[in-house]
Amino acid sequence: MPQPPNDPAPESPRRSRAQVWLVIGVFFVPLLAAFLLYYGAPGWRPPGSTNRGDLISPARPLPAVELPRSNGDSLSIAALQGKWTLVYVGDGQCDARCREALVLTRQTRLALNKDVLRVQRVFLATANCCDQSYLAAEHTDLITARVDNEAGQQLLSTFPEGAATGQRGRIYIVDPLGNLMMSYGPQAPHKGLLEDLKKLLRLSHIG
Repeated sequence: MPQPPNDPAPESPRRSRAQVWLVIGVFFVPLLAAFLLYYGAPGWRPPGSTNRGDLISPARPLPAVELPRSNGDSLSIAALQGKWTLVYVGDGQCDARCREALVLTRQTRLALNKDVLRVQRVFLATANCCDQSYLAAEHTDLITARVDNEAGQQLLSTFPEGAATGQRGRIYIVDPLGNLMMSYGPQAPHKGLLEDLKKLLRLSHIG
């Protein structure tokens, strides 16, 4: 009498678990790598991916305040979400460092080419708002608002330098979710801002 074919031996539980973990690893390891590149991790940097700016870790969510603008309108910080934002904070008369920083943010944004619409620029004036003739002539796309008020002080308290932020001459990056995440001092290499921003735009699926 012919014998029925032997059933294949059931897969061992250990092998099944190994395959499950392999699938999980293939899916999650790239996500973890992107997260570390995006936000950074203390003491960890992959070779060749060092950020040119100073990471603000952990990233700091900006408060949803409303700031007065020089034309009498108001600017909602929450309304800035959805795009990457380059922020400069300083006196509204805009000294040499201010002008250098604003030109750098303008040229950096233009150098993004097809991604230019994913980035916006904001100037937060701590006093003497503002040198309108200069801003109108050189920075037509710039969003300007005043922080010489209670809402402005609440906003500046989120920055690492606090109330002294306007004296530091730094450029800041805010992500599309409204988180303050990186800054650049006056001595930072100019190309570094563009390099970092390109990397963030490439890795990001938001904004």
